[in-house]
Amino acid sequence: MIKFKIFALILTVSLCFSCGEDPVPKPKGFLRLDYPKAEYTEAEIDLPFTFEKNILAQRVRNVKIDSKNRSYGINIDYPSLKGTIYLTYIKVTEDNLIPLIRDSQNLTQEHTQKADAIEGDFYENKDHNVYGMFYEIGGNAASQSQFYVTDSVNHFLNGSLYFYAKPNYDSILPAADYLKKDIKHIMETLKWK
Repeated sequence: MIKFKIFALILTVSLCFSCGEDPVPKPKGFLRLDYPKAEYTEAEIDLPFTFEKNILAQRVRNVKIDSKNRSYGINIDYPSLKGTIYLTYIKVTEDNLIPLIRDSQNLTQEHTQKADAIEGDFYENKDHNVYGMFYEIGGNAASQSQFYVTDSVNHFLNGSLYFYAKPNYDSILPAADYLKKDIKHIMETLKWK
């Protein structure tokens, strides 16, 4: 009985000292992603056009060349962001420009099932004869940004951004915003040869 009283006394004293201030909930934390400031250099690849790429892009690869149609597939890989900008260049002929533009627009519109919004901005650089559209796609779509540019006579280039993960807009938004600036820089520095 004495052991029980001593145990009860120790338990009571412990409970009294363990009580402190009322618990306060911790503030919500947000993931902080710091990306390096973008530095650009000319892409060193033999193509019918030149552009500047972010040095964060570790690889720029020609993935397919169709010499008959003079088309090229180019991947700009960002392993640290788990994303790739896919570029497709096609030589313009007298009968393929309208279908190429229509196909690029349709590719963007295919994301409407999952997208919350699709915003398109017209792009024009008269000095370098580059005209086109940039599309920003909001929501859980497979691609967050797409674009096409042309000189309307000889050259057509379209591009899209894809990540190596299942689309979760909230999670990929910081990386998508960072790479959206790189896509716009590609468009702004594009020069046809």
